[in-house]
Amino acid sequence: MEELLYGRILSEKELQSVPKNVQKLESMSESGQYIICHRCNNKNLKEEVKLQIDAYYCPKCINLGRVRSDEYLYHLPQKSFSQREESVLKWSGQLTELQGNISKFLIEANKDKDSIWVHAVTGAGKTEMIYQVVAETINNGGIVGIASPRVDVCIELHKRMVNDFDIDIALLYAEGDSFYRTQLMILTTHQLLRFKEAFDLLIIDEVDAFPFADNPMLYYAAENSRKNESCLIYLTATATKNLNNQVSKGSLKKVNLPRRFHGSPLVVPKNIWCNIPWEIEKIPKKLFSYIKDQRATGFPLLIFAPVISFGHKFEKTLQKFFPNEKIACVSSISENRKDLVNDFREEKIDILITTTILERGVTFPRVDVFVLHSNHKLFSSSSLVQISGRTGRSPDRTSGLVYFFHNGKSKGMVDAILEIKEMNRLGGF
Repeated sequence: MEELLYGRILSEKELQSVPKNVQKLESMSESGQYIICHRCNNKNLKEEVKLQIDAYYCPKCINLGRVRSDEYLYHLPQKSFSQREESVLKWSGQLTELQGNISKFLIEANKDKDSIWVHAVTGAGKTEMIYQVVAETINNGGIVGIASPRVDVCIELHKRMVNDFDIDIALLYAEGDSFYRTQLMILTTHQLLRFKEAFDLLIIDEVDAFPFADNPMLYYAAENSRKNESCLIYLTATATKNLNNQVSKGSLKKVNLPRRFHGSPLVVPKNIWCNIPWEIEKIPKKLFSYIKDQRATGFPLLIFAPVISFGHKFEKTLQKFFPNEKIACVSSISENRKDLVNDFREEKIDILITTTILERGVTFPRVDVFVLHSNHKLFSSSSLVQISGRTGRSPDRTSGLVYFFHNGKSKGMVDAILEIKEMNRLGGF
């Protein structure tokens, strides 16, 4: 049972039995009319979170199990592992010169226990750039956490790193593996709330993604889950208000990588005016023409829809107009989500309609991207930059099509295109 508690903070309900040497922590404290949760650091009005018994609960982190003021949280200080004689890294690939410079920078930052933001374009090869610093930390007996707000990103990352590292890698998310003690964990950012002073190296990927972006609770979770003497690395393709503020204050160092690993520029989206009905029973002529021309190329087509219901309606309508194409729709409610994504990657599916769940963290070789209702409020500039970044990621096809179909440009669309052009400029294009 002690194995479950090293570097972690758990409620009594999460433990089958409580070890004798465990540290008992007060789960909540009072501050005037507020009650403060010691797992997620949120303040709640007492009158809003009072239970029928003489106790309070925290609604902000209840998805991880209820924290109550009349119950303790339990913790044991983290224990390091022994140093390794052989490196855990078995990846045999080569970094580009720019990637190599970032990798060396991260290794030095890790030695100095700095906080770093790597602002790299989509398709820059961020994952490979962290391999050396991750391996070095593990080889020295340290513990590494790699977190992302998105489950799909965690699953993809785990799949890759299992092949590239000779070590057990825990995958922690709501429906993921049960926790076991290991030196390398890949987890959603909400799972960080279950850790306390645990990580020698903590890497947060896709910092700009919901729900992490500018979320005080999750930033607290990141800080609280790492050791006092540790290195924190943020990875993102787009800036956030919080990151920019930290850089301005001098509490965060920033390093830029404005070029993709294969050396080609980012694909700049093209705006196309097209009024697409929400109750779509017939495909507008203009949209039909663009899809028809794209299908003639034989390249896979990824179509983004702003809401799930529209995506599924569009799938049925599109299948009627293109009966010979293999078409599917994937969203957060798809039971066979992993299979559909994998089939599209292997080009067993020709056209995949998706929501923003696939806006980041996935690579599909040779793909083109269409965004329907790109001016919808759910498509932020950050989201559209990420969506555009699905194209041109493979050395097999460094270009591609990105079309924004809209019935009136949004600020998000304009800002996304400006940002992509600026990154290309910084990259020397």
